[in-house]
Amino acid sequence: MSDQSLQPVTILKGIGSETQNSLAEMGITTLHDLVMKFPYRHEDFRLKNIAETPHNERITVEGRVDSEPSVLFLGKNKSRMQIRLLVGPHLIKVVFFNQAYLKTKISIGQIITVTGKWDRGRQAISVSNYSPGPKTDQVDFEPMYSLKGNLKQKTFRKFMRQALHEVGPSLQDCLPNHIRETYKLMPMNEALEGVHFPIDAEHVKQARRRFVYEELLLFQLKMQAIKKVRKEQNRGISITYDVQQLKSMISTLPYELTGAQKRVVNEICKDLKEPHRMNRLLQGDVGSGKTVVAAISLYAVITAGYQGALMAPTEILAEQHAASLHEWLAPLGIRIALLTGSTKVKARRILLEQLVAGEIDLLIGTHALIQPDVEFKHLGLVITDEQHRFGVDQRRVLRDKGMSPDVLFMTATPIPRTLAITAFGEMDVSIIDEMPAGRKEIETHWVKKELFNQAIKRMESELKAGKQAYVICPLIEESEKLDVQNAVDVFEQLSSIFHSKYQVGLMHGRLHSDEKDEVMRSFSEGQVQVLVSTTVVEVGVNVPNATFMVIYDAERFGLAQLHQLRGRVGRGSDQSYCILLADPKTEEGKERMISMTETNDGFRLAEKDLELRGPGDFFGRKQSGLPEFKMADLVHDYRALETARQDAEKFMASAEFWVSDETKCLRDYLQQSGALDGNRID
Repeated sequence: MSDQSLQPVTILKGIGSETQNSLAEMGITTLHDLVMKFPYRHEDFRLKNIAETPHNERITVEGRVDSEPSVLFLGKNKSRMQIRLLVGPHLIKVVFFNQAYLKTKISIGQIITVTGKWDRGRQAISVSNYSPGPKTDQVDFEPMYSLKGNLKQKTFRKFMRQALHEVGPSLQDCLPNHIRETYKLMPMNEALEGVHFPIDAEHVKQARRRFVYEELLLFQLKMQAIKKVRKEQNRGISITYDVQQLKSMISTLPYELTGAQKRVVNEICKDLKEPHRMNRLLQGDVGSGKTVVAAISLYAVITAGYQGALMAPTEILAEQHAASLHEWLAPLGIRIALLTGSTKVKARRILLEQLVAGEIDLLIGTHALIQPDVEFKHLGLVITDEQHRFGVDQRRVLRDKGMSPDVLFMTATPIPRTLAITAFGEMDVSIIDEMPAGRKEIETHWVKKELFNQAIKRMESELKAGKQAYVICPLIEESEKLDVQNAVDVFEQLSSIFHSKYQVGLMHGRLHSDEKDEVMRSFSEGQVQVLVSTTVVEVGVNVPNATFMVIYDAERFGLAQLHQLRGRVGRGSDQSYCILLADPKTEEGKERMISMTETNDGFRLAEKDLELRGPGDFFGRKQSGLPEFKMADLVHDYRALETARQDAEKFMASAEFWVSDETKCLRDYLQQSGALDGNRID
């Protein structure tokens, strides 16, 4: 950053105290701040063909006025004026809001140019910009900025022109020459011209391309630097497991591992051998076989003389993990124990004595694992299932129970790779993106809500065959604000319909955890045939006999959540079904329903969800930890994000990066960001 660019904005002509305050509100105090304030869009004043313009897109047209202006006054200072405009062969409506003064300036036969939003259905334009006469050679692309106070776009652009003239040529370009040449990226000063005062569409495109890459590279450098520093600071344990024993264990499994499972196991085993702590996220769709991968990883650690721990969010899920791991590992002599809130006092005391003495190889449990008196003799690997269900502090407590044990987080929530490498940038990410052979896809159908009774009849045929069913509702009780079916009403309705033929259970978030576990246990053991529930069944529970699901008001759920809910069925060998009862009012809602019926691939649905809702809504804005990018868009710029990540990894591994004058700007940036201190970037 040049000294010149650090000059205060007040050196620019026309900036007084009021404007200075408005700029300060926008975070602009120096010339550098000003030139790096990017427009949120560019107004496109190029003439467009009406026939080729999509609905709701902004359009500029030139035409001949075909009717006298008619004005309707809507109240104080509010009006609506309309004319008809002949644009080539098209006669369209042109609407001006609160511009009644133009009535005396527009007349039949006059040529005018208007810009605004195109309503394809009404064949009308709502005008945002008007000029008399045909389009001249004025600027085709005009930047639009998010401004504070009384600042006007025209005034702000005047300040921007002055600032660029002052500092543009002297601004330091952080991108090394070889990077710019490789990707054919504009130099900094040219790119700033292209963003703020573009000549044409290509100028804007290339300027944006440069800044998108730079933003993503800087972010990925931060994440890679944090990962590097943490590995250096967190010296872990190099676990030399018995390869032959591990291969022998894998050969005893009841089925062949998929290619994706083999790849992920190799990634984890490679980490175990490294002398630094593993910090890996394992993603896998519902039913993709994450538990088997966990079992293999735990067994590897145990063959090297270490203990393993697996923490699950609920007792019933912990019990299911314990049953699976016992089936696979107990015959090999592995000593397994289960610790939950229900473990009796005496049994718990004996278990803890055995654990600290090293007489237990693998401890499975709930948050009970992180109690202060739970001590391991030699903890080597910690696995947290459905990691997002635990707080950061809870996960850290378990991780800190050993001498820098390796850490593996598992989640069945498919996160698009684009977001995984960004939101979890300081973690390594493994993905199981292949389902076991022979698993039947869940048949999913979208039907209107008035067909609820037909869905129930279809459900009853499954119940008669000895199967079980879920009915999912968005709310617990009736709401005056939302006209959506609620769990209590549906429970009472189905209890009445099935009467004594089938047992109906009710589960929701207001139940105590013990009550929830009891309801779920009754369902998993077959005592309850129909479970009416809110989304608390979304994660983890495995009931292979459940083959039918109805999701009421399905349009109220995001794609990722619908997919998670659907994943509660289809866990056995029988064909399963999911009925989406929905009357979506929006195009997005209809798209979600169609997407659900078209694919069972959670990663494809997650990408679609990201496209429809954006990254902030995908994770929840406050929880996402995603950075606010000025120019980059994680959905549309995913290729640039991946390229930037690969480049950042190369930089971190290169000795030249740490000494070269050409990369000094990037190193300075890392230093100022705190990344080289290992600080988390939130």
